Amino acid sequence: MRPRTHAWLAAATALLLLLPPARQALESSMTLHMLVLAPLLMLCGALIAGALPAGSRARLDAWNAYGIAGLFATAVVLALIMIPRLLDLAVTDWRIDAAKALALVACGGALRLSWRRAGALVQGFFLGNLLPMTAAAGRLYQDSPLRLCDAYLLDDQLRLGQLLVARAVASGIAWFAQLVRALVRREAAGLPQPDSPQPLA
Repeated sequence: MRPRTHAWLAAATALLLLLPPARQALESSMTLHMLVLAPLLMLCGALIAGALPAGSRARLDAWNAYGIAGLFATAVVLALIMIPRLLDLAVTDWRIDAAKALALVACGGALRLSWRRAGALVQGFFLGNLLPMTAAAGRLYQDSPLRLCDAYLLDDQLRLGQLLVARAVASGIAWFAQLVRALVRREAAGLPQPDSPQPLA
């Protein structure tokens, strides 16, 4: 399918995820809320960004040198999403939930537009801040004897904490392996070393 078709389908999916049936199902669990719903919304944003006209991309690139602005905005949004109070408010207030969803869609678009522009150094700095923060949040969820979110049970909080740590570790290993593979291929081909690994999206 063409990028524009992907974008329309992604926009429709994002709207469906905001409707009460999908929202209630995916926000019924803390784990589903953070590790399924949030990535789905980000994926929708990435697909929408892939269909932007060349002129719009050029205007965005003008203030997104080396992908720094987009990756910084992504890191801020993801940090906010991990705050337990925000998760509680998103479950109880549809306006905050809609704002959260729009922020995640924008976050996915920013990541799509920024990752290719960012070199290995900028990507490493981004992941070097985001992944330890994610792991720290996961440890907090695991170690807290109290429910940090009133909307979710303690066992769900513990499970999410374990999965956050695992995802942070796996993401770091995957990025580093991708970087090494790209460098080895370039060296074997006798080409200059790349500025970055292959883009994620």
